[in-house]
Amino acid sequence: MKTADFRGELAPNGQIAVPPEIASQVPPGEQIQVVLHWGISEDDIAWRAAGRRQFEAAYADDDSIYEVLIHDTPPR
Repeated sequence: MKTADFRGELAPNGQIAVPPEIASQVPPGEQIQVVLHWGISEDDIAWRAAGRRQFEAAYADDDSIYEVLIHDTPPR
């Protein structure tokens, strides 16, 4: 699973604009999951950023094998 985090606004018509640099990473037709957070204070943003840095610091390149295994089709 890959994730992206960005700030945006909900337009009056209910649409959310995904920044081009993030949209370009998602293949067309790919299923995505959207989670909305609102009422976020600046402290919340700082805590989330610190937590994400800590989480990503523990990720090793060798761990990517698990992503391959998740998406690998099992033999029949």
